[in-house]
Amino acid sequence: MTSGHVQIVVCAAGPAADVTQLVTTATQQSWTTAVIATPSAVDFIDAEAIERLTGHPVRSTYRSSAGTSRSLPAADALIIAPATYNSVNKIALGIADNYAMTTIAELIGRRVPTVVVPFVNAALAARAPFQRAIACLRDERVRVLFGADDGWEPHPPGSGNGRQQAFPWATAFDAAIRLAAEVPAGSTDRS
Repeated sequence: MTSGHVQIVVCAAGPAADVTQLVTTATQQSWTTAVIATPSAVDFIDAEAIERLTGHPVRSTYRSSAGTSRSLPAADALIIAPATYNSVNKIALGIADNYAMTTIAELIGRRVPTVVVPFVNAALAARAPFQRAIACLRDERVRVLFGADDGWEPHPPGSGNGRQQAFPWATAFDAAIRLAAEVPAGSTDRS
């Protein structure tokens, strides 16, 4: 797939402030983008800058009225980055307690090619619930960029700020477009 639309969901972690890097990478490769923020992530991002780059409002809540038209294009790929410990666990369990989580649950259910990039420290990553969540997502054919094989590992507790600049935005986009290229035309339900 040479172009399409990638839906981006940002969670409340330091790299969220740099999501414009992902938007710019996608735009340079002829992909359109839109950003959804979890309620806690809204304070981490510059919504006005993102809206200027994407041409779409940053969504963090459900539409305010039933008569409002759908404002986001159908997704050819989904990237959840940065994904927090809490969000990774919620996604794996199917918890849809806000607009972002509901969107993620639905797009994964529609089999839209999905990439998740966790941003967690080593203490959280060592927890059994998190490890089960990663395995569960991978079982659902979600591409989770995490671990030595992916070149993206958890950071020591208290060192997240120093790790923010290394966040693999371009790697996430490359993984998403590779997944999207593998999907036969018409095989996902994007209605």
